Amino acid sequence: MLKGINPNISPELLYVLAQMGHGDDLAIVDRNFPAAAIARGLAYDRVLTIGTRLQGTVGLVTSLLPLDTFVSAAATSMQVVGDPDTIPEPIQEIIPIIEKAGSSLQSVDRFGFYDFARGSFAILQTMDTRLYSNVILKKGVIAQP
Repeated sequence: MLKGINPNISPELLYVLAQMGHGDDLAIVDRNFPAAAIARGLAYDRVLTIGTRLQGTVGLVTSLLPLDTFVSAAATSMQVVGDPDTIPEPIQEIIPIIEKAGSSLQSVDRFGFYDFARGSFAILQTMDTRLYSNVILKKGVIAQP
């Protein structure tokens, strides 16, 4: 246990976040996502887990991980199949967190999201069972004064 670190953030998750470099992606996914199948090909090839839903997870991760400011949107969500303009409730909940972290959200179709996830550094699976509770965050840098 560390001071100032939420106990929901495991030592393994801290290690992975610290290993990521700027421009690396972290896929944060729901319980329905094929996390194990995709993780096999990643730099960190095990599925990380966390006992929170998407909103809480994104809040915890962005409290430690800077988002990339060199891209127009450092967060990418999965579009609803057959209705790409709909913003699912879990995604609506994280938009203010992404904006507070200094970025914005874009979305891609389901298979585009899978392709993005295959290019991620690691996968963090939440306890969220709601459909479309998936986002990919791109790590930025911490500027030194």
